[in-house]
Amino acid sequence: MNTLKKIIILFLTSLLVFSLVSCTKNTLSTRENEYIIKVIVKKSDHDFWAVVKMGAEAAGKEFNVTIDFDGPTDEEDIDGQIRMVEAAINNNVDALVLAASDFIRLVPVAEKAKDANIPVIIIDSNIDSANMDSFIGTDNVDGGRKLGESLISVVGNSSNIVIVNFVKGAASATERESGLLSLLDDYPGITILETVYCNSDEQIATQMTLALIKKYPQLDTFVCLNAYATVGVARGVVGESKEGDVLIIGFDSTPEEISFLEKDVIQSLVVQNPFSMGYLGVKYAIAALNNESVPKTIKTDFKVINKENMYLPENQKLVFPFVD
Repeated sequence: MNTLKKIIILFLTSLLVFSLVSCTKNTLSTRENEYIIKVIVKKSDHDFWAVVKMGAEAAGKEFNVTIDFDGPTDEEDIDGQIRMVEAAINNNVDALVLAASDFIRLVPVAEKAKDANIPVIIIDSNIDSANMDSFIGTDNVDGGRKLGESLISVVGNSSNIVIVNFVKGAASATERESGLLSLLDDYPGITILETVYCNSDEQIATQMTLALIKKYPQLDTFVCLNAYATVGVARGVVGESKEGDVLIIGFDSTPEEISFLEKDVIQSLVVQNPFSMGYLGVKYAIAALNNESVPKTIKTDFKVINKENMYLPENQKLVFPFVD
């Protein structure tokens, strides 16, 4: 092989190696710059949280980040949720979006994430800490008041009600009940027979409903503070053939709730915007990572939905989030 050929081969080989190294560097750079956002919710296998996931993943695609979505299978598994946050910290995620199952008990581990320089965005249910980057969710006190206003619009100034709350210690549960009770203070004709907790378990809510209908013959309305309570109560009312005799004012808009609303089993729903919670949670987690200004509180919208307004175009995305 003559000298010229050797020079040409050496040149081409060097060029090829340079190109491969450049491509590898670019690939690594892209991978290193792609944030991993951990989203941990109260319960992974429910329609409400599925819509939160849809919102988070939509933001993930828009901003080119990886969404790692998780949550316990039981909303009362607070220890399990704490372990998930611990694992996220140990795995060096770039940011955390958290729907806290408990107002107090999630504080230490969330603070630990902040100490590890991980931005923490709280969605849906807040925690007792001022150190989080932002809280994004429904104004639950106002949501509770809207639940009360909806009750009055359906039953008037007189009713015997049972309040079905979900998990004691969850900020959203406490705030919704507080808002509801503050509204009902102005209506002495509304008698609260009992307040019960279903622990965000539809079967427990159904069993409670059957027992409460027998316990209180004068009971005419259930006021339910989340989707699990609303669905469970509706199943119980149907099981006792009390549709129309025992009314239901509920919260959220799962497909089963909407079906009960169409059939007049449920009279009214206060509907949140879980898609926005997931989307904005990720959006502002990225903003915090980029050292951009993030509002401390962002209130997502909600609306009172009944059979008369559920099909209006402006309500479609809230009522039917699973439909394109």
